Parts: sequence; C-alpha cells; structure tokens
Amino acid sequence: MKILVMNCGSSSIKFQLLNMDTETLLVKGGVSKIGTRSAILDLDIPGQEKIKEVAEILDHQSSLEKVLARLMSPELGIIKEKAEIKAIGHRVVHGGESYSGSVAIDDAVVEEIKNLIDLAPLHNPHNLKGIEVCRRIFPEVLQVAVFDTAFHQTMPQASYIYPLPYVLYKRYKVRRYGFHGTSHFYVAHQCAEMMGKEYSKLRIITAHLGNGCSITAIKDGKVLDTSMGFTPLEGLVMGTRCGDIDPSIITYIISREDLSLHEANTLLNKHSGLSGISGVSNDMKDLSEAAADHPRAQLAIDIFCYRLKKYIAGYAGALGGVDALVFTGGIGENATMIREKACEGLEFMGLVIDKAKNAGSRGKAEISISDSPSKIYCIPTNEELVIARETKSILGDKK
Repeated sequence: MKILVMNCGSSSIKFQLLNMDTETLLVKGGVSKIGTRSAILDLDIPGQEKIKEVAEILDHQSSLEKVLARLMSPELGIIKEKAEIKAIGHRVVHGGESYSGSVAIDDAVVEEIKNLIDLAPLHNPHNLKGIEVCRRIFPEVLQVAVFDTAFHQTMPQASYIYPLPYVLYKRYKVRRYGFHGTSHFYVAHQCAEMMGKEYSKLRIITAHLGNGCSITAIKDGKVLDTSMGFTPLEGLVMGTRCGDIDPSIITYIISREDLSLHEANTLLNKHSGLSGISGVSNDMKDLSEAAADHPRAQLAIDIFCYRLKKYIAGYAGALGGVDALVFTGGIGENATMIREKACEGLEFMGLVIDKAKNAGSRGKAEISISDSPSKIYCIPTNEELVIARETKSILGDKK
C-alpha cells in the first residue's frame, strides 16, 4: 500500500511516498522556488544518490505532475503508474475547534479549512492549494487532512482560555490551539515504547526545537498544556519569532516606530528570536560557532536555554512530576549543548542528564543517567509517518 504525504507552502511542495505495508520510505523530496524559471526539484531515494534538477515550473500542479513523471520514469521505477498511490495525506496547520482528529477530505472539509484561514493566513491557504491540486490529479483517490492542532484539542479550558474578555473567545475563537501536534504525538508514543510503559499512564514533556519551537505537557495520554498559542508566535524563543513577551511592548513599539500592523507582525515573526537578539543568525549551529567571538550570539543561546528550562520546570509542576523529558526537532535532535544547558539545575526534580551519553547520542537514545528518577530522551521526529498512518487508518475505515 503506497501512500503519498504532502506538505504545501506558498512556493514549494514537500512530499514523501511510503510503503505502508512495511512502513518504509520509498522516496522523499520536493520542489522549491515554484513560479520561477529556476525551480528546484529534489528527490532522495534511500540507498541512491540524491537527484537535483533545475527547471521552469510555474505552479503547484505542474510541480506535482513533474514529480510523478520522474517517479514513473523507467530509470527510477519508483512506481509504474499513479494508480499505485492508494491515498494521500495532507499536513494542514490549523483545524481550529472543528477537528480533534484526522478526516477524509470532501467539499465540506475544504470549505471549513477555508473558513479557518483567518486563524492561519500564512499556512492554511497553501495547504488548501496542495489539496486542490491533488484532487484534480487524483480524482478517485482518498485524500486525508491531518491537522497540526488536533492533538492539542484534549487541553482543558483552564489551559486554553486566555485571560481576556470571554466574549472574544465566543465571537472570534481566540484561544490557545497549539501546533507541532503530529511531532509531539509521535515522540511521546516513542518515549512510552522506549520506557516499556503504558503511554496512557505517563507524565511526559516533549520539546520540539527547530526554527519553530514548542513544548508540550502530556498527562495520561492527553495534552495538559502546550507553549504555542493562538498562533505559533507564543511560547519559547525561536529562530525568528519572539515567543513570550509583555503584550504592551507591541503597542509601545508601534507608537514609537510608527509601524503598521503588518510591519509589527513581521517584526515579531521574522526579525525577532535568535536572529533579533544575536544579529548573527537564526540558526543554532551558526550561533554556537560564532558565540566565542560574538557576545550577542552567546546571549541568544543563553536566553533560549533559560526560557526552555523555565517551561520544563513549569510543566513538571503542572503535571505533578515528570516521568520523561523528550527532545526532538532539528535543534533538539542535534544540539547536544542545548540539551545539556536546558537540563542544568533540574536535578532536584529528578532530571539528571548523562553528559557522556548526551554528547555521544546519535538518533533515538536515552541521555539520562542510568538511575535518574526521571528519564531524558533524544528522539528524532517523524511527522510524515504519523500522517501516513492516519491516512492508512481512514482508508481502512472506508473499505
């Protein structure tokens, strides 16, 4: 059973094709710079050299058609015909309160995703574009929407209602939604498996750290709280996003700098975070290399780790203790120094990192000392596999 997983952006598509009988990756890749004469098609087939082509590709439909043509080409032979693809799973960023799980896509679902564009104007329109293209190219194939927000729909009201006039929630659905849900879901289940314990009886903190960062508290299999909120701007310090700040700073800067709402939004989302503090880069690897010569690069790292540590400690308190802490995402999986600094001083709550294990960890690994009361793990995420599994499940229900 071959399932295609799609993730569409404004000028890009990313995809994976998986054999879900064995849960193995057949090929992954994407097309970037769509709409230009120098669009780039990348294909990565396990065990083979990566393929890169530059061509004029003017829209998302042409991009997917070109991908399919290459996958069906005799020299690659990934598939012989597009009919081998039995279902398509789409990453959709925002499902609002409408969706607490994945759904088969029909016209009503498309309309509801459109209705939610106001909540995710930077993502949902492009996710919809991918859905529309796939429905045209694969009119008979099941399409499934898997929402970043769905996993967090188990949060209690005390976690997701903001201390604003309640009427704003009733009128405009202003509330905490949370994001990166498929990633938090995946690594939390992997953690329970590694511990050999029942997922529904654990207190787990999952930290997804990349250019976008979020941290989630999971108790007895349900999300208790998560750091991203109404939008992905809230919470931890991120690559270019500020995370938590005093709301009055926004109105103050708008008045002093004479900014429009659009300019203020761009400042907070595109020019803040690690990039804004350091003036060097939004990339943690670059900052780590520059820290010795650039004090602000080191400052950005220190602020990042301090804020992360506060969230870990706060969520441990909310959970009434912690059985496991999981690091994932590009930074979480690769930046050993960040993991170590984030755990410094948390020994009192049972989180004791093993520096040697942490420094030598590659892939999925426990990085706490052997007798640590609470376990610490590094677990690579696999959001595409979650999307494929959800799609396979719904396909099975449809038969």
